[in-house]
Amino acid sequence: MSPEIPESVAKHRGMITLSIMLATIMQALDTTIANVALPHMQGSLQASQDQITWVLTSYIVASAIALPITGWLCSQWGRRKVFIISVIGFTVASALCGLATSLAGIVAARLLQGVFGAALVPLSQAVLLDINPLEKVGQAMAIWGAGIMVGPILGPMMGGWLTENFDWRWVFFINLPVGAFALWGIVRYLPESRPRSERLDIFGFVALSLAIGLLQLFLDRGELLDWFDSWEIKLEAAGALIAFAFFAVHTWTVQGVSFFDRELLKDRNFVTGLLFAFIVGVVLYGTMALLPMFLQTLMGYPVIYTGEVTAPRGIGTMIAMIVVGRLVHRVDVRAIMAVGFGLTAFSLWQMTGITLQMDSSLVIWSGFIQGLGIGFTFVPLSAATFATLAPRLRNEGTPIYSLLRNIGGSVGISIVQALLTRGSAQAHAQLAATVAPGNQGLVNLPPMLSPDTLTGLAALNAEVTRQAALIGYVGDFSTMMVVTLLSIPLLLLIRRPGSASPAGAKEVPH
Repeated sequence: MSPEIPESVAKHRGMITLSIMLATIMQALDTTIANVALPHMQGSLQASQDQITWVLTSYIVASAIALPITGWLCSQWGRRKVFIISVIGFTVASALCGLATSLAGIVAARLLQGVFGAALVPLSQAVLLDINPLEKVGQAMAIWGAGIMVGPILGPMMGGWLTENFDWRWVFFINLPVGAFALWGIVRYLPESRPRSERLDIFGFVALSLAIGLLQLFLDRGELLDWFDSWEIKLEAAGALIAFAFFAVHTWTVQGVSFFDRELLKDRNFVTGLLFAFIVGVVLYGTMALLPMFLQTLMGYPVIYTGEVTAPRGIGTMIAMIVVGRLVHRVDVRAIMAVGFGLTAFSLWQMTGITLQMDSSLVIWSGFIQGLGIGFTFVPLSAATFATLAPRLRNEGTPIYSLLRNIGGSVGISIVQALLTRGSAQAHAQLAATVAPGNQGLVNLPPMLSPDTLTGLAALNAEVTRQAALIGYVGDFSTMMVVTLLSIPLLLLIRRPGSASPAGAKEVPH
């Protein structure tokens, strides 16, 4: 045990870890658990398909805006108080979501969920970094990574099971016992830690909040509104660019305290870690968005079975994180991450072999291998990103790290959806051009697919649409594979963390 860590903290390290990770998993689950329940919510709340998506969008936007202010809140009130308020607020907001009887009510409750839940993931990471000695940081980041990665992976399966066997409201009510236990553990065992107190840079916060909020709206609604064919999307894109430009210039030129601490940019590993957090978000969440859609729309899998065949990804992630947590301080983290990216690329290559006649074994094994790749990437990335960062900067650094991963996820989902739509449309046009009377391949088709009747022509068009969509999915998996492979050389930008402690004295919880 490190002498810099108080004995009272070391004694209760297990309970502290369990409590904060319960809160983190609760928040991570809610990023995806409600997705499969949307059709049931739509009927119950009498909302259109366009309107019901605000149940997801409101949570994402509120969380993105509230995330960067986490460090300042900790400096004003202390990390423990912020943690307690966040858990209470998130749990109460979950209850309000489950009790909602109108679209406006559930959107308002989801906004509250996003605001209160934003701090849980970065604060849990900061706490684990502080309560563990250097030799156990790898294992601590493995636990943290398992929580935030397995949550979104298992969310759809759990959400589908709760919706099918109980009601969509239990997707939110399930948070109540988890939140209560997490709150008890945090109140009883988590020590207070208050970093240096600074005034809030109002202009910087407002500019960054506008940029993030408009960017999230742009990414979440772009596909629905056909991107730049919509004036709403054009305004959101322009507004995000202008707000971010103001934020960047203000941060670079302001005298004294800025909302984004410029000291963070002086740490090479931290800046490089942000780049990789973005890339991991793009690949992970982009792939996670593709697979359930493919299995449910083209393969006809029920929601629960879709969750079951994609669950091995989570199992692979947990196994890899357990193994890699013990290797971080023995093997070059860049080598471990290269293995992780290689496994991820191999799994995506496997997914380019999907067909409409295959069984579920390809999905299971490629998902498991991808889970291994995620585990071998995320844990060393987290350890390397914060290995050389001064402890006094962790409360500011961890929210930015989580923010870049979340933005990467939003960008990844938007990219794969746009590429899927475009690729499917192009493939449909090419395939449809071959469906003509002169094509000898159509001569021996069964009567139900005959192009000589309206019924047969409609059935033939439906089959062409299915095949075109399949081609679109294969193209998306190929693109994600190329992005993953091109990321491997960038690992050379990361410095291998030394055995010395990060710069600056370690904060002692009190």
